[in-house]
Amino acid sequence: MQTADVLKLIEAESDERGIAHWDNLGERRGGLRSFGIGLTKLRKLAKQIGRDRELAQALWKSDIYEARIIALLIDDPKKITREQAEQQVDQLHSGMLAHVFSSCDATLAKTPFAIDLADQWIRHGDRARRGSGYGLLYETSKFSEKKAPSDEFFLEHVALIAQTFNDQPEGVRMAMGLALMGIGKRNAVLNEAALNVAQTVGPIEFTSASGTCEPFDVARHLTTERLRTKLGILNNNDSTLYNATL
Repeated sequence: MQTADVLKLIEAESDERGIAHWDNLGERRGGLRSFGIGLTKLRKLAKQIGRDRELAQALWKSDIYEARIIALLIDDPKKITREQAEQQVDQLHSGMLAHVFSSCDATLAKTPFAIDLADQWIRHGDRARRGSGYGLLYETSKFSEKKAPSDEFFLEHVALIAQTFNDQPEGVRMAMGLALMGIGKRNAVLNEAALNVAQTVGPIEFTSASGTCEPFDVARHLTTERLRTKLGILNNNDSTLYNATL
């Protein structure tokens, strides 16, 4: 499939309501145009296209948001280099691409250097890298025991979130919240650590194009009966108290 073929697929899925939302994003558009297509549909298109390294690189050069999202989804994680990651993160411009770049099952999280990159970017002075670092941390929290970092690694980053959360911009705070949620779902020890921080920072406020999104309540996600049962901590008194106050 060629770039022109992908652009035809994108145009055919154009959504006027989505375009209107895009137009309300202002600077978060990152200088890109959009056909208003949601991520779920873009994932289906990416699956239809399949892995294609050359096509991904060509689509990334487009000024169309959906083309760049598909580029992130179809790239080959075995061929992505750190140099490429550094170049692409500089082209996010804190826009809507940032979230998908490092999470949402994009290929960067599947590279062999994803864990090291997450640790490096989280501590970086550039906010796009910090946000992407926490996005990668969220993705690594879903790794199997064999592939994932140690509990000590995750606990170190939970502590870092607690120390720096209030000093971060909105996008980074949201990425921190996702990381806390993912880490807290791994086991009982990590759940307790992540929940303590989530309760301290409270629901995370964020803006959207529609303006209707509720704050992201990480603690709620970490205190569901289903998760507590899975982790063997259903009778935790602190979680019961927390839920009773909601």
